[in-house]
Amino acid sequence: MTALHSVPRRVPPALFAAVVAVGLAVSAWGARDRTTWFLETFWALAGLPVAVLAWRRFPLTGLLCGLLAAHALVLAIGGHYTYAQVPAGDWARDALGLSRNPYDRFGHLMQGFVPAVLVRELLSRTSPLRGSRWLAPLTVCACLAFSACFELLEWLAAETAGHGADAFLATQGDVWDTQWDMCCALVGAVLSLLLLSRAHDRQLASLASRTAGGYRQRAGSPGRWSWRPDAR
Repeated sequence: MTALHSVPRRVPPALFAAVVAVGLAVSAWGARDRTTWFLETFWALAGLPVAVLAWRRFPLTGLLCGLLAAHALVLAIGGHYTYAQVPAGDWARDALGLSRNPYDRFGHLMQGFVPAVLVRELLSRTSPLRGSRWLAPLTVCACLAFSACFELLEWLAAETAGHGADAFLATQGDVWDTQWDMCCALVGAVLSLLLLSRAHDRQLASLASRTAGGYRQRAGSPGRWSWRPDAR
């Protein structure tokens, strides 16, 4: 737990941003299908500039930065090869005697694991839920809802593009792929909270303490806090 707490704190956020930018650029070069690459990496392409532009007003913990960067690289790899053809997944399939490339399952596990910390951080810093017993279950519900919305987007892509969306869907012939995807996201979210909550709480406290009065109580709203980065 100490390593999880200390390592991300020593890494400059700009380095995470640079790694993601380079990873996306490399994955775009020679991607097997440009449309699939864009669809798979859209969240990273949109999220990186948002995080950079909002940094001064709403900096993130080192733990969350590291997880978001790792997730962006997972998306970049999946976008470059398509999820059903990632070489590491082919190796795992052959080595473990699986019936399909499991990289898609890993991607959806990350779809719950990483957003769980993101949602937890946003709720902890912008709502009365910090320290509440409802924080964990509502975080899991948010992650599962996002996963369900993503499956609806995949359905829309299939209806719009037909067989042209097969690489994006990456069902690999599994009629229960949608349910498995949401299940993996659910498991990822629960594992993330079980493994990282304490380290995340320490980093949230450290982030607040680095700026005196970083959290301020909103007028007339006991228990509700907002982030004030310019406080000294």
